Amino acid sequence: MELTHLDKNNRPTMVDVSGKNATSRVAVASGTITMSKDAYNAIISQTTKKGPVIQTAVVAAIMGVKKTSELIPMCHPLLLSGINCDVKQLDELPGFELSVTVKLDGQTGVEMEALTGVSIGLLTIYDMAKAIDKGMIISDVKLLHKSGGKSGDFNR
Repeated sequence: MELTHLDKNNRPTMVDVSGKNATSRVAVASGTITMSKDAYNAIISQTTKKGPVIQTAVVAAIMGVKKTSELIPMCHPLLLSGINCDVKQLDELPGFELSVTVKLDGQTGVEMEALTGVSIGLLTIYDMAKAIDKGMIISDVKLLHKSGGKSGDFNR
């Protein structure tokens, strides 16, 4: 398998997508943060000292999606058409699952953007609740779905 981020001289390069057709592309990623019951209850009741954790994490996830090309060296800056975040309370853990859906009509996919959004959103939850629980665990950050482009669809 040929690595697309290396040129013929084995030097790093950003893939040239100028010859690709623009297609409708979607990526969905998710991840989980597990925490103590005290931290979970403080987030649910909005009594943490740093403010509304879930709302802030959603904004951070959106910002993470938009900043992906500044964080991951070979990612293209993209004109995104939509970002949606969903946070599920997981009473049984306790913790939260964050999922991020990213859409665009373009020449390259948005998997990295969805994964980055999830990671930044979950890190924001950690940051805002770490005074209560430094033992929180971020896990299972993964691509759930991608569609569009030459490689076709992927579903976990």
